[in-house]
Amino acid sequence: MVVVLMIAEKPSLAQSIAKILSHGRMKSRKGIAKPCHVHEYHDTFHGQPAQFRVTSVCGHVYSLDFQSQYNNWNAVDPVDLFDAEVKRKDANPSQNIYKFLKQEGDGIDYLVLWLDCDREGENICFEVIDIVKPVMKFGRAGDQNILRAKFSAITDKDIFRAMETLITPNKNEALSVDARQELDLRIGCAFTRFQTRFFQGKYGDLDSSLISYGPCQTPTLAFCVERDDKIKSFEPEKYWKIDVKVRYNNSTLALQWDRARIFDKNVASMFCEDVMAVTRTKVTKITTSQKSRTKPIALNTVEMLRKASSGLNIGPHHAMAIAERLYIQGYISYPRTETTTYPENFDFRELLGKLSSHEDLSQHVKLLQKSGFNKPKKGQDAGDHPPITPMKVASKAELSGDSWRLYDYIVRHYLATVMEDCRYTQTTCTIEIAKETFTCSGMIVTSPGFLSVMNWLGQDDSQNLPNLDRGAALEVVEVKLSEHQTSPPDYLTESELITLMEKHGIGTDASIPVHINNICERNYVKITGSRRLQPTQLGIVLIHGYHKIDSDLALPTMRADVEKQLNLIAAGKADFRAVVNYATDIFRSKFCYFKDSVSNMDQLFEVSFTPLAETGKPFCKCGSCSRYMKLVAAKPSRLYCQTCNQTYNLPQNGTIKLYKELKCPIDNFELVLFAANTGTSKAVPLCPACYTKSPYPDVSATMTCNQCLHLSCPHSMMQNRIINCQICNQGTIVLDAPSAPKWRMTCNRCKFFVPLLPNASKVFVKEDDACKCKTNKITIEFKDESPFPDGKKSRSGCLKCDDIFIKLIKMESVIEEQLTRGIPKPSNPGSHGKSRGHGRKRGRGRGRGRGR
Repeated sequence: MVVVLMIAEKPSLAQSIAKILSHGRMKSRKGIAKPCHVHEYHDTFHGQPAQFRVTSVCGHVYSLDFQSQYNNWNAVDPVDLFDAEVKRKDANPSQNIYKFLKQEGDGIDYLVLWLDCDREGENICFEVIDIVKPVMKFGRAGDQNILRAKFSAITDKDIFRAMETLITPNKNEALSVDARQELDLRIGCAFTRFQTRFFQGKYGDLDSSLISYGPCQTPTLAFCVERDDKIKSFEPEKYWKIDVKVRYNNSTLALQWDRARIFDKNVASMFCEDVMAVTRTKVTKITTSQKSRTKPIALNTVEMLRKASSGLNIGPHHAMAIAERLYIQGYISYPRTETTTYPENFDFRELLGKLSSHEDLSQHVKLLQKSGFNKPKKGQDAGDHPPITPMKVASKAELSGDSWRLYDYIVRHYLATVMEDCRYTQTTCTIEIAKETFTCSGMIVTSPGFLSVMNWLGQDDSQNLPNLDRGAALEVVEVKLSEHQTSPPDYLTESELITLMEKHGIGTDASIPVHINNICERNYVKITGSRRLQPTQLGIVLIHGYHKIDSDLALPTMRADVEKQLNLIAAGKADFRAVVNYATDIFRSKFCYFKDSVSNMDQLFEVSFTPLAETGKPFCKCGSCSRYMKLVAAKPSRLYCQTCNQTYNLPQNGTIKLYKELKCPIDNFELVLFAANTGTSKAVPLCPACYTKSPYPDVSATMTCNQCLHLSCPHSMMQNRIINCQICNQGTIVLDAPSAPKWRMTCNRCKFFVPLLPNASKVFVKEDDACKCKTNKITIEFKDESPFPDGKKSRSGCLKCDDIFIKLIKMESVIEEQLTRGIPKPSNPGSHGKSRGHGRKRGRGRGRGRGR
């Protein structure tokens, strides 16, 4: 019997695939990777009896980063990042995906990859291959036992078809993603680190944690700023119109002047006086024509995002997340596609049959089944996935809120593509008054066609005209000269921005929402009513600054050129390393010029923002000069010493207060206490200088007191260490002294904590007195009522071995419970927001599209 390991991209997707292929007869077990279960069943594979194991990863297994020595912002010149060595590292160490794949792949005969069928999914395929292939039974014999499933929907038909038509993974497409990741890392980090350090070190009210740059993010922002510039530079101009109303029988009609508007008031007044002199007139001409409104083509990702924003008031980032969830649940086909034409073998009748029980649209579907559907309009075949369509019927009881609204739109759009065009009759009456021509038009819908399901686009029947004939007499009842003025364009809507991004090749169907979300999160734009994007002062100054130095940095042309090279890699027509080196050399030159010319951008910052010395309020003393430093509350919150002209980082997204006026024994800075806005009430003491630059090379750059290696400081890890954390396997469980009187111990890396005995008067760790199990003993003292036997006020012992502590504190039970529940991956408490610096956001656990 052969063993076949099948890997999907998400745990929920693995479960759906296993359920379909096993006909619901699989058995499930937990894996060592906390989020991932293994679903097992027996069947045949290539004519042999086989045991199938179906499981998943959680997006990318690896992420790309620099070697650790390059991650210190203060010690590394950003230009060095263009040549620095990069490495792959575990994207989610706490999930144990690497070990999990090794364990499940050990000794298997076949590997079948069910990752998403796009370039990013292809890249994850080869991440899995790199881990599993060395431990396969035939791993060293070649790649013939490593196969790839291609599918576009989670339905029985699509999954079984994919299983019957397995192919070979595409290495070139995976390499194109590797190239994009490396370029985005180098370019984004270099510019972002330099900009952030330069401008945050000078200005106190930027209100953004990172002053980031991205090859896609920045041109996206530039579109918004360009529209803002047009609005601000617009000069309104007055114009005049002649408004006329006539009466026929009991109907009053508003007429449109053929001249539309005149910008000279005297001329407009002359025409108006002539028209006012006329009291009766006649219809001189009637034109009747049959017209149609064309139905939509098949739905692709960009159009779905546009309509979600403009019609459903759902932002593109949220809409994409909903679409992914609907796809995994089997309600819609794969939501990432550029194709707008249905495949030749698309079964329209089968899908109509599935939708015939739709609670709102069943009558329309049954009519299509009875009278026959219409041939859809021909769109574009991008060669990726079929258009987005519903895959099964859903009810409002199954889906709710935005999920139902987006699903309902996808169903209606699909039905519209197989219905008739909307047909209507348009009638236009021409009327002459004092030799000036006026018209009025009306329309009658003769066949609603696709508008019967997309009724929000419906024609306005209120425009119907009375039955008029040529020569019909009309009474002029009102003539007036109205004054107006031209108005500026409005801010870009998300829908309009998506259109511009698609037109200029900024991002892919999958990454466009990420770039828009990034410029919002960076405080470069704000979303106003009707989902319009208004640039902030920071966003405006950045784009204007780029144009003062090098417009290429803000224009979409450079990214478009890089994207062409990446497409050549994917097609096997260009060398991976040659493309990366070529693009890196160009951006290195541009970075050096930008760095030398940054004063041109700084001139704009000077007139827009407040110098750091003039912001903030006195807070705590500097260890170098003993003068008070100012707390700058605007993002990123930080401390600034005006005497030393030095800025010190602080954790973000929480509150900062002085910690008992205690001082750090290393540098004499006053300690501060940080409490995150996470509802955990976990407060961490830290020294601003140590947090900004760790005095210990092996300790995180953002070092807090509970990570400090100082041997005698009462707040350091060395004085409060109890045991290594069994949850994240990276941190140390330490006594959380600020938690008194609700004493507890916490991990200094992850969010794990164990409550100790409340209301104790004193708790401390006996660092010199370790138990045989290598756990440092702890002493708990009470002044009043004590929970200890015989009313003893004090007890010392090991939390893992002392019977009384085991009974009262139950540490092992707490560990087991939180292992089962799952703890978020390790992070430095309240990280101050300076990541690698390229603004990466990973929707679905993966970095998507054409860069950042």
